[in-house]
Amino acid sequence: MPYHSTPLDLAFHALSDPTRRAVVSRLAAGEVAVSALAEPFDMALPSFAQHLKVLEECGLIVSEKRGRSRWCRLVPQRFDEAADWMEAERRRWAERLDRLETYLDKTEEEKGHE
Repeated sequence: MPYHSTPLDLAFHALSDPTRRAVVSRLAAGEVAVSALAEPFDMALPSFAQHLKVLEECGLIVSEKRGRSRWCRLVPQRFDEAADWMEAERRRWAERLDRLETYLDKTEEEKGHE
């Protein structure tokens, strides 16, 4: 069975790396030139560019050339999709845990009446 990545799969894959999460955190403050974005990281610019490529391919960031510099910024809609999925999962698991708690309380009551 072939594996087909959805945009959500790609976004979570991109965010699984600490360097890429740090880039996203920095871009949350606003757009930044790639050279400035790469400064805090102890890696060659081509290696850093690969991280940006992963983020850009999944749609979490976009970049554009301005003069001699390339600038990056976040794409909030892609993060909204991931947040919506996580919130739906959180609600689903909260409901399951509530049902389990109700069941355990009922079972405990029944044991007390024996």
